[in-house]
Amino acid sequence: MLREDDDRRIERLKTRLGAPSKVAVVRSALDLLESQAEHAERVVRWRRAARLAAASSAEVLRDFQPPSRLRRDD
Repeated sequence: MLREDDDRRIERLKTRLGAPSKVAVVRSALDLLESQAEHAERVVRWRRAARLAAASSAEVLRDFQPPSRLRRDD
């Protein structure tokens, strides 16, 4: 059950959003939470992919470095 203060908050949001019902307010909140969760999952996947690609990317970049007269190539 909703507490009285939660009910008041939903009613205030209902008027601010122009939502027809309390259910519409809750649905819009759920949509927002869902999109935030999906974004967080994408960030985790992107970080994992970047970590996996970092080693090979650095190796390829080394191959394309111009020769340096100051650096020894052993």
